[in-house]
Amino acid sequence: MRFCASLATWLAISKGHLEKPVNPLIVNGFPRKPIGLKWELWGQKLESCRPYYHINLQNQCRISRNIIVRSELAGVGSPDAAYSLTEYQLGSKIRGIFFYAVTAVVAIFMFVFMLVIHPFVILFDRYRRKAHHLIAKTWATLTVFPFFKVEFEGLENLPSPDTPAVYVSNHQSFLDIYTLLILGRSFKFISKTGIFAFPVIGWAMFLMGTIPLKRMDSRSQMDCLKRCMDLVRKGASVFFFPEGTRSKDGKIGAFKKGAFSIAAKTGVPVVPITLTGTGKLMPAGMEGTLNLGSVKVVIHKPIEGNNPDILCNKAWNTIVDTLICHS
Repeated sequence: MRFCASLATWLAISKGHLEKPVNPLIVNGFPRKPIGLKWELWGQKLESCRPYYHINLQNQCRISRNIIVRSELAGVGSPDAAYSLTEYQLGSKIRGIFFYAVTAVVAIFMFVFMLVIHPFVILFDRYRRKAHHLIAKTWATLTVFPFFKVEFEGLENLPSPDTPAVYVSNHQSFLDIYTLLILGRSFKFISKTGIFAFPVIGWAMFLMGTIPLKRMDSRSQMDCLKRCMDLVRKGASVFFFPEGTRSKDGKIGAFKKGAFSIAAKTGVPVVPITLTGTGKLMPAGMEGTLNLGSVKVVIHKPIEGNNPDILCNKAWNTIVDTLICHS
């Protein structure tokens, strides 16, 4: 009976009344691996499942996507690198918190001392204010010492403390001020007027004789230059960041000529200073973090002349050459 039924089915298929059964083990020439549920057809045990080759292809694609995502996040395609990056960022934030805590506590004590001696400073040293700068040097040193090392090169090129000069430097980070205060020279910084409103720090800057400047205000710029020239003629030194702002990409910008005009008109030397490392420790726009590293300060030989353009070009080339050597 089973033979007769099979023969009848074969005759029906050959005449076109029935479709030829599809072998579930072969799909488009690709063999299936028997896994899954089983059923019985034509006396054979068959299995229901997705094709084995399709499962392997999906697994390979999933593995590739995982590798690509991890590589983009971690920079190298390894779990250890991703973990290290998170740990490094967390450490930088914690160091930043401790850095500002230390600088705030030290600044309070230093400011009180500065406030007490201020009447005597105005009476005996109105323009240089060496005592205030000595206190500022102590504050900067105590703040910086626990967190990073500062190396100085070319200290013999510094003019004597009583010699007025125009100091210029590249500007990479908020830490530049701390680093330069450690030099111990009583030069007057140029600062935005908004900084003076900061408690303790802004008040100390006022006592030290820091010169305020309103950006994008031509009248304020002229008043600032006149005040700087007056201070230089009376024996004080001034400090400029000729770029006008901090570098956001680590590259040095063009120098503005205000500082060099003062030097040319007053006949005092220009002292170029190169700062390296501060931008990596605390990049511009990331003042809440403090990375690991060190800072190097290179003091170059003074430049003299009566042409602001020549002075500007010489100072810029000197600082750029040093940055290239240390990069």
